[in-house]
Amino acid sequence: MTRGGAARNRETPERRCIATGESGPTGRLIRFVLGPEAVVVPDLAGRLPGRGVWLTAERALVERAVAKRLFARAFKAPAVAPGDLADRVEALLARRLIDLIGLARKAGQAVTGFEKVRARLKEGAAGVLVQASDGAAGGKAKLARMAGAVAIVEVLNATELGLAFGRDFAIHAALDRGGFADRVIGEAVRLGGLRPAGPAMDEARRVAAPMSEEKQAGPATVPGQGDR
Repeated sequence: MTRGGAARNRETPERRCIATGESGPTGRLIRFVLGPEAVVVPDLAGRLPGRGVWLTAERALVERAVAKRLFARAFKAPAVAPGDLADRVEALLARRLIDLIGLARKAGQAVTGFEKVRARLKEGAAGVLVQASDGAAGGKAKLARMAGAVAIVEVLNATELGLAFGRDFAIHAALDRGGFADRVIGEAVRLGGLRPAGPAMDEARRVAAPMSEEKQAGPATVPGQGDR
């Protein structure tokens, strides 16, 4: 409450991207701080101490910031940005998303397997449908058609999604509506911007086009504060 009892209008926090100069919600951005020896460190949770600068979660913008030494300009101090910073950020975002799905599983709010996921969708309990990017197209299309307005995330491969469930691989997963699902969608948007395979999804939703129905198989290919 403000003085006099009036409620304060709380807006979504926004920060300025050092590559584009545009301001936007922090959920679409990645915070960076200076670590030991002035090395640029990604702060995905936005909680590390010290002054931070922000970048839109897009691979091309991270690479531009490294190539054009934008971090030093933004920090107004020497800043060492590793040449593979975009790859590092991508790996950290993928690990963060895997761990988040794993936490949902441990809380009993996530299931994997075609039949279990289909059941959650039919019940209307699912808040997000997660499908492996390299999974067989037919099974993914079936569940996508059932999803309706449910967000569909497709930024992890089968091996990565399997890690969240303690398996060698997983193709389909569903998270119940609520906090975990909302956080997964947000993290998927950021990861989608860093994945070389393609651009970020529109609000993390990618719906497969209707295809001929076929039996679901394994993966198509099995891969080995003071801020500005």
